[in-house]
Amino acid sequence: MGSPRSTADSDDRDAQAPSGSDAASRPAAYRAVLVLVLVTAGALIPLLGPSAALRGTGEAAAPGVGGTGLLRTVLFAALCIPAGELLVTRLAHRVPGAPRADLPRTWAPYAACAGFVAALGLASVVATGNLVPHTLGEIDIGGLYRSRDGVLALLEGNAFLAAGLCALSRRTSLCLWPPAAVIVAEALRAHPTTEHSPLLGSSLTLVHLTCASLWAGGLLYALRTLRHWRTVPAAGAALLGRYARVAAVLLAALTATGLVSSLRRMPRETILDQLTETAYGRTLLAKVLLVAVVAVLALLARLRLRRAADPLSACAPARAELVALSLVVAVSGLLTALPLPIRWS
Repeated sequence: MGSPRSTADSDDRDAQAPSGSDAASRPAAYRAVLVLVLVTAGALIPLLGPSAALRGTGEAAAPGVGGTGLLRTVLFAALCIPAGELLVTRLAHRVPGAPRADLPRTWAPYAACAGFVAALGLASVVATGNLVPHTLGEIDIGGLYRSRDGVLALLEGNAFLAAGLCALSRRTSLCLWPPAAVIVAEALRAHPTTEHSPLLGSSLTLVHLTCASLWAGGLLYALRTLRHWRTVPAAGAALLGRYARVAAVLLAALTATGLVSSLRRMPRETILDQLTETAYGRTLLAKVLLVAVVAVLALLARLRLRRAADPLSACAPARAELVALSLVVAVSGLLTALPLPIRWS
């Protein structure tokens, strides 16, 4: 039987030690705070970015450029989630010994709802002649059918609606087509018929947006799957390795299409000037720097995956890579709303 003093010391230690529920709630609280910070940063970049990018350039932004950039950021993020889930699900089915039937719950229905709302907001802007509507009477819904941009805006809204229905029905064979339709619509919207070689530009944007969606959304779902498979770390490490190989190809295609698209918008002899003297160029430069950070983090994760004693230690740089990718998505949304650079002769 212990002495009264030892019993009292034991009681003090028990009182000071955190309970199991408190210890488990701390990581959840940290994740909630991180998500809140990321959402806030993702909203502030397109809302406040235009004023910083346009300062001193002499360029005039379109009305509501901040709101348009925010809506496009939401649309791009909503596009990444189902595309990434489809990719990682296919990769997970090829991992030996993995609990293939035990995958994280899909976020595709929520992403489809967010994308549908963003597409409706963008369609309302198109329906008022690319102006911000202040009343419902200013929105000419019938006019959407009479313009190319209006038809594409309607296509994106309908595609997100179809994506939500497909996700709820769990018909995975159909889930591929709605995101593909949104990507095609965005590629066509970004390059009007008045542009020089619009088909080439749309093809480049199609590949670029597809690779970006698979990369960002795939990393998110891969990390969610690793956390879901924490009881089978070998399968988690194998899945992360398969994703890393695919991501390397996606990064190469993303870099190549982005470089060619930039040279089409800003000719080689003027690109250095336009990167610092135009809003589009400044935002593009910020995106390039962020992608470079993402590439370094991806390389670090790959090295840890191959050389570290614990391959799952690669999750730390992979999470940082996901944070940087979320900022890239926000900057991309801002980039689509800014005025295009002038093609100097």
